[in-house]
Amino acid sequence: MAKVPRGERLVLTLIGKRNAGKSSLINALTGQDISIVSTTPGTTTDPVAKSYELLPLGPVTIYDTAGIDDVGDLGEERVKRTRKILFRTDIALIVTESTHLDTDLEKIITDIQALHIPFILVFNKADITPLPDETVKACRERKISFSSVSSADGTGIRMLKEKLMAIAPLEMSKEQILVSDLIRPGQTVLLVVPIDLAAPKGRLILPQVQVLRELLDSDAIGIIVKERELEKSLTELNRKPDLVITDSQVVLKVVGDIDPDVRLTTFSTLFARYKGNFETLIDGARKIDELEDGDKVLIAESCSHHVQPDDIGRVKIPRWIRQYTGKDLTFDVASGHDFPDDLESYALVIHCGACMTNRMEVMRRIMECERRGVKITNYGVAISKLHGVLERVIAPFFGG
Repeated sequence: MAKVPRGERLVLTLIGKRNAGKSSLINALTGQDISIVSTTPGTTTDPVAKSYELLPLGPVTIYDTAGIDDVGDLGEERVKRTRKILFRTDIALIVTESTHLDTDLEKIITDIQALHIPFILVFNKADITPLPDETVKACRERKISFSSVSSADGTGIRMLKEKLMAIAPLEMSKEQILVSDLIRPGQTVLLVVPIDLAAPKGRLILPQVQVLRELLDSDAIGIIVKERELEKSLTELNRKPDLVITDSQVVLKVVGDIDPDVRLTTFSTLFARYKGNFETLIDGARKIDELEDGDKVLIAESCSHHVQPDDIGRVKIPRWIRQYTGKDLTFDVASGHDFPDDLESYALVIHCGACMTNRMEVMRRIMECERRGVKITNYGVAISKLHGVLERVIAPFFGG
């Protein structure tokens, strides 16, 4: 589990009223006491993430959330945080101690269905109250996946795990392709990796490591160089590389150094396809040509990082867009998992590469932008557009 990047783990979220048995269900599913259990309503206040190897699903991140019926100003804020967790959720377990589909359950079901999240309705405490026939019939008629379990004695837990496996997103059970479909065994791939102030000391960043590993798994030859050594490396190779993959920030220099017939893309463009809807993100980059004076652009960072004086998202991209468009634009930054409530006020969202975020969350963010009429792209695709090389960078994915 420790070897699986956080952004590649399935996210399982438990949601329901206070004292419905969410924390005890987590303990029953994992076979360990990893969540605090109490009869006092509201024991779980903020969403709590637990990393665990949950067989047969594999490495997962489990979120234990506050009750959606929490009260007061503080309780309302807790409920908001609980609902925000849904945007990063792959599978939801709606936990209830009720034995029928009440109003609160119906609202949760409606919200989760609107987000297209696979879910199971879990009727907890089966050892105390059996599930009525009319509830079973109602769930089956509406094709709602459900389980009757007891966290106390383990009743139904094995069956619940089997149902989890059955509704897991198909892409979680199949290997996502990052670069292997672009190359063949024995081909040479040149990776251009700048080492600047933003580069982590003593290591490569995750996208570079993942690409290199997939090249090795594909029996390709991976050669890593800095942008300053690229020209020399090209002259020393006895033939042209079959593919060049570069950091987006130096794509313009790399384009100038390699021949026009050499296939070229960027790490961030690879991740645009790997983590999101590729065509949507490409279309979003073309929105840059339509920006007008006074428009607002949102820079969306999916994780926190140490901000550099010449930060790619906060400094360089806004500067490049202003230079490219010549427009008077406003740039805001949203860091973390949440979009602003006033998303409709933005003409464009430019998302980071999402190397630490799972694909389902990125897809859900794309869906949210589409639903609210806002174009979205990502750092690498936008940078290639701003430097006038977008068509060349995306060509390898479309047979070019």
